[in-house]
Amino acid sequence: MRQAEELRDAVEAYLRSVVFAPELGRLEEALRYSLESGGKRIRPVLCLAVVEAAGGEVEHGLPAAAALELVHTFSLVHDDLPALDDDSERRGRPSSHVAFGDGPALLAGDALLAEAIRLAVTYDDAAIVRELVEATLAMIGGQYRDITDADGDLVELHRLKTGRLFAASIGLGLRVARVADPDQAPWREFGEEIGLLFQVVDDMLDGDGLASRLPTDEVRRLADDAAERARTALDAVSGDTSVLRELADSVAFRTG
Repeated sequence: MRQAEELRDAVEAYLRSVVFAPELGRLEEALRYSLESGGKRIRPVLCLAVVEAAGGEVEHGLPAAAALELVHTFSLVHDDLPALDDDSERRGRPSSHVAFGDGPALLAGDALLAEAIRLAVTYDDAAIVRELVEATLAMIGGQYRDITDADGDLVELHRLKTGRLFAASIGLGLRVARVADPDQAPWREFGEEIGLLFQVVDDMLDGDGLASRLPTDEVRRLADDAAERARTALDAVSGDTSVLRELADSVAFRTG
């Protein structure tokens, strides 16, 4: 089994090798700027860890893993736009719309999403692209709730905006490794919990979201419970899940 850092290195190398559509012309600079601006690559690494734990080949999972990161990056580029969160900085440097302008940033986000789908359709399993698209639509629905406070249900907002792409990280790994549908349940339970865990910890670090509405000990309990449920789900999975457990712990105990 490859360790998480090895999987991350494989993701980074693959992302650098991705050839974008030549029609994009100089817009590719904006895509690369956001895609290569750092980040822990937790979603693609989770995907590859599932592929390997389920008996698949890491190399076969790289297009799916990269597609996840492109979708995530698309969401960040658009989230930063003045019409949404209006953030001028991302990961210690100017946001895409500050560096390139609102219009090019909007188009770069669109292109990242289209390139993600182009990677997903390279597989001969339509369920892979369907899973990615459904997660993306859920993420967009969560973002809509975030900017409109459509129903005030913060847990549902997190499940959509953050959780569904984490769940898809697991789901895509299962599809790539060709795990039979009846055997997917515990894996998918893990995916649901790791997404919730990530967002609850994120809220604690930022002091917003759930952390702004609930007492600190209650938010910490939500995170601890999600982490425990994630570990329990992995107990029901056959195979070596040590890297997935390591990743869950890194999410639970992250400090930034």
